[in-house]
Amino acid sequence: MRLTREKLAAGAAVALLALTGCGGSGDGGTGGGTADRVPATATGSLEDLAAEVKCRPDIQTDADEIRQGVCKVDAGKFILATFATDRGQREWLNGAKDYGGSYLVGAKWVAVGDQKMVTSLRGRLGGTLEEGTSHGAHAGHEQSG
Repeated sequence: MRLTREKLAAGAAVALLALTGCGGSGDGGTGGGTADRVPATATGSLEDLAAEVKCRPDIQTDADEIRQGVCKVDAGKFILATFATDRGQREWLNGAKDYGGSYLVGAKWVAVGDQKMVTSLRGRLGGTLEEGTSHGAHAGHEQSG
């Protein structure tokens, strides 16, 4: 099955919007403690990475270039995607980040969710935190809590 960058980015955007409720978390916190102790960046298959955070992924995309699934844990849901190449990962991430959200980026994998979720995942998977670009109808939206 051949998937184009645009189709992959569009699929990621739809999943991201569903997980984050069409906007950023509005939470400016750091998630407390776990960011201070970041382990070495995890590697492995989608299933290996999911096992590290104790979830069983619901596979949404299973192609040569990308495997993507939704994981549910006690703290909520997130998308976990693995890539065949570094270039494919970067192209997907560049397209997906146009839709906002928070990203935990590792070696040929990305976890996508709200800021609190990816910060929490970083405590188990390592990786680097990246933020998407927030623009459009929800750019000025603030959540009260």
